[in-house]
Amino acid sequence: MTNLFPSPQWPTVPVVGETASYPVHRIFCVGRNYAAHAAEMGVEVDREAPFYFTKSALTAQPSGSIIAYPPGTENFHYEMELVIAIGAPVFKADKATAAAAIYGYACGLDMTRRDLQLAARAKQRPWDLGKDVEQSAVFAPITRAAEVAAIGPQRIHLEVNGEVRQDARLSDLIWKVEEIVSHLSGYYHLKPGDLIMTGTPAGVGAVVAGDAITGGIDGLVPIELTIGAAE
Repeated sequence: MTNLFPSPQWPTVPVVGETASYPVHRIFCVGRNYAAHAAEMGVEVDREAPFYFTKSALTAQPSGSIIAYPPGTENFHYEMELVIAIGAPVFKADKATAAAAIYGYACGLDMTRRDLQLAARAKQRPWDLGKDVEQSAVFAPITRAAEVAAIGPQRIHLEVNGEVRQDARLSDLIWKVEEIVSHLSGYYHLKPGDLIMTGTPAGVGAVVAGDAITGGIDGLVPIELTIGAAE
């Protein structure tokens, strides 16, 4: 049976040392996973359990992209994040099983229409207009988990036009990677193709057309993004 109209293929993310790429099926995002970022956003951390929002897989963009400044906002923010790539089916898993299901890690950017997110939050409405934004999930190549040191002491940082804006350690994560995968697997049948963005440190801020964003996490391929003109 043919489709009524052309359907795009799944976006993919390169994998270090591989000729094959990682297809992106779903993007889950952890909210408020650094205490200092929660504080700068004027909220307290919920330490009972992680919470999540999602982005469409079609928002995925490769590192090095130029993306258009999105419509409907005057406060477009960067958020530098550690990304988990799932590599095996996992459902209702304990932490050890969850850790074993992690295929690899990557640097990611969760670009956000902050004014729309905050307006929705104030009215206790979903964050979709602020978060599920076209071209807003940017991924550097994935490094296999076996080639990455235990997550904790690595520096995570971001610069805008060469000026450091975010600078923290992955040890600052409130919910650790195996805890996130274990908890999320209690609600979804996680499978290869699922990416989890684990939250951002303090220091988020606005960018404008022409700004160049760079970022990195120790041991992973760094990330780059340029903000283009509004369409």
